[in-house]
Amino acid sequence: MAKKNAAPTTAATAALVRAGIRFTPHSYVHDPGVTDFGAEAARELGIEAARVFKTLMVATDAPGGLGIGIVPVDAMLDLKALAAALGGKKAELAESKVAERKSGYVVGGISPVGQRTPLPTVLDASAEGFATILVSGGRRGFDLELAPGDLLAVTGGVYGTIRRS
Repeated sequence: MAKKNAAPTTAATAALVRAGIRFTPHSYVHDPGVTDFGAEAARELGIEAARVFKTLMVATDAPGGLGIGIVPVDAMLDLKALAAALGGKKAELAESKVAERKSGYVVGGISPVGQRTPLPTVLDASAEGFATILVSGGRRGFDLELAPGDLLAVTGGVYGTIRRS
């Protein structure tokens, strides 16, 4: 469990603490000129990009309309595969304003954990190959390391093959 005052308190860390899920916080100084947030996190934290995952919100024709795809930062999201995993046929990235409003986080710091509006979530199956992965902790410059199974437990998510390399 994270030590008291060891990490910023965000909706993500609060949700993990409430759920009793172990995590390790990782902070770094975010460069405001950088827009490839996931690659920056991997580089600054010295962690292979395949273990650092980005959270992407999509608008889909599946029931509910919105969903979350979590893929490694060194891969692209396969929108068609994510749509199918969510029960639809088509998906596109949600507009930034929609993603921020629904998640409660800013783009570049959207965590799959503790979102304002819980959405159907799919974690790329490549995560199964790691004991732990990193996802945004709810702000730019802050990531959380946790077991992929724990991430699925706290988000109610499922595994799926949703990435394009």
